[in-house]
Amino acid sequence: MQILKVTGIDWRERKFISKLYKAQSVKIQLKWGGTRSVKIGRGVRQGCCLSPILFNLYSECLTKEALEGFGDFKIGGQIIHTVKYSDELVLLAKEEKVPRDMIYTLTEIGRCYGMEMNVEKTEVMRISRQSFPAKIMIYQKQPENVESFKYLGSMLTNDGRCTCEIKSRIAMAKAAFNKKRAHFTTTLDLKLRKKLVKCYIWSRVLYGAETWTIRAVDQKHLECFEMWCWSRMENISLTDHVRNEEELLRVEEQRNIQHEISKQKANWIGHVFCVETDFYTG
Repeated sequence: MQILKVTGIDWRERKFISKLYKAQSVKIQLKWGGTRSVKIGRGVRQGCCLSPILFNLYSECLTKEALEGFGDFKIGGQIIHTVKYSDELVLLAKEEKVPRDMIYTLTEIGRCYGMEMNVEKTEVMRISRQSFPAKIMIYQKQPENVESFKYLGSMLTNDGRCTCEIKSRIAMAKAAFNKKRAHFTTTLDLKLRKKLVKCYIWSRVLYGAETWTIRAVDQKHLECFEMWCWSRMENISLTDHVRNEEELLRVEEQRNIQHEISKQKANWIGHVFCVETDFYTG
């Protein structure tokens, strides 16, 4: 309740939340009847729309208190300690010593808040040209060093490149195409089928494309995928020996996927510059 008070929640809302969670009990319904009521000693109610909001407020105060004064990772001149989404937390740092101190302080302050870090679910990744593991201990245990992990649907790798992410996106898009292939290879109008492909298939590939750093090999993968879509849509196999130029003429298209990526990047940059905060100035 003290955190709610500090964040400026009105006393009426605080009283309502207190009564909502005070002396709560739970009963499990089974097919032969319900169990006896058991009091909930701590925590928030599962499925309650208020629970994630309260958790986010709690965790935000925890990380703000623990990580104040730490950090050496800057974007636009501002130090960025963490990246948060739901109950996931990513610590950012340039030097290996910095995350060690951040984790130590975070675990100590976390104990005061009644929270502990799950070492089994914690992963460490060093993004560097030299592939050697980071030596970071949590509760005298070494968390797993990984070469890649997914965050918000994007694949991050320890080499800082986007090749794995692009290949993963292409594989998902091809699977989606094959799953609904009947819709793309029917006798529907050509323009309609092209719109369906770009709407439902290309959108899977280009998710997060505005943040990609595309190399020559990545560009080749994307162009091959583009031609794969048109050849499958027109039922053209490799044994037909149809050149790419002829395929493009059949579908009345040009190589367009790189243009779509450039357009997404331009839109994203425009959105960034329109945000009226000091974060992007300077």
